Amino acid sequence: MAAPKVVVFAPGDEQSYKRFEEIGCEVVLGKASWSDPTGNTTDELASMANEADALVGTSIKGGKIDRSVMSASEHLRIVAKYSIGVDEIDVNAATDLGIIVTHAPTEANWGGVVETTMTQMLTMLKKVRQRDHALKTSTDWRTPELTATHIGSREDGYPGLTIGIIGLGRIGGRFAQMLAPWRVRIIAYDPYQPIDRFIHANVQRVDLETLLMESDVVSLHVVLNTETYHMMSDREFGLMKPSAVFLNTSRGPAVDEPALIRALENEVIAGAGLDVFEVEPLPMDSPLRKMDDRVLLSAHVAAHNYGAGIGPGIEWATEDVLKALKGQIPEHVFNKEVIPRWRERFEGRSAI
Repeated sequence: MAAPKVVVFAPGDEQSYKRFEEIGCEVVLGKASWSDPTGNTTDELASMANEADALVGTSIKGGKIDRSVMSASEHLRIVAKYSIGVDEIDVNAATDLGIIVTHAPTEANWGGVVETTMTQMLTMLKKVRQRDHALKTSTDWRTPELTATHIGSREDGYPGLTIGIIGLGRIGGRFAQMLAPWRVRIIAYDPYQPIDRFIHANVQRVDLETLLMESDVVSLHVVLNTETYHMMSDREFGLMKPSAVFLNTSRGPAVDEPALIRALENEVIAGAGLDVFEVEPLPMDSPLRKMDDRVLLSAHVAAHNYGAGIGPGIEWATEDVLKALKGQIPEHVFNKEVIPRWRERFEGRSAI
């Protein structure tokens, strides 16, 4: 029996594929890396996937794992991600072809995203950067423009801020939990979550327009699909308060980036904290790079923290691939509807 072929299209580090080599797999490495996620083109991925048993890796931005890539091998069993999102994978095509897609929604990953979202909000509202810069560079001790925003309600009648969360899944739900002690009003929009989830999180359920019009902070936490693509555009930013701050630690293409830039340049909204972008890496000529403290930018690193990041996700994905190669159903299947067909094709048929 030929050695199983594992294509690591975006290696996390050497440990992310060492176990496959140790059990005798043929390992093919892609170009993408954590520091440069561009990676291979779709055509290159299709060539690499020829006769492959498994595809595995973190995010890539250059090519897509589409039907042409997955059709390159009639015995491809699994496409496994080290991270949560499966944006670059045509999941419908995988399901149609009888291929399992797995992902790794580890708390080490999504928990870090929540903490970064909170950090963005506090940095923007409390003018952390401006206050630090002023003290280091100015002879003035204090100036009025360094006045920040009080977040929570007070006994003197100050109502506190309204925080709007778009998407009340793992990340949005944890963000709501972290906000609870701050004595703010929390509202959320998520048409896919049951009302019990809103009640449990002590969050008021509203429609999207209400959320945009009433929130002082709008935080986006959605998966990327045809419904969420460019869900924030000119109309949506136009509904927000001129004093409002927009946060996005989910997916860049959920935001119409030129519309966001217009909203910032024309003072339709007050500011934005962004960890993700429509094109990544963010082009050097992007107007966002040239803006002042209206924007707070980071390079899709919200989940990257010591002792966390994609490390646990690599372990999950590796175990999922090994199970699939042994003819067993992996634990973290994203497209669960494919399982009956996958059983017919591969269950009990070990490739290792």
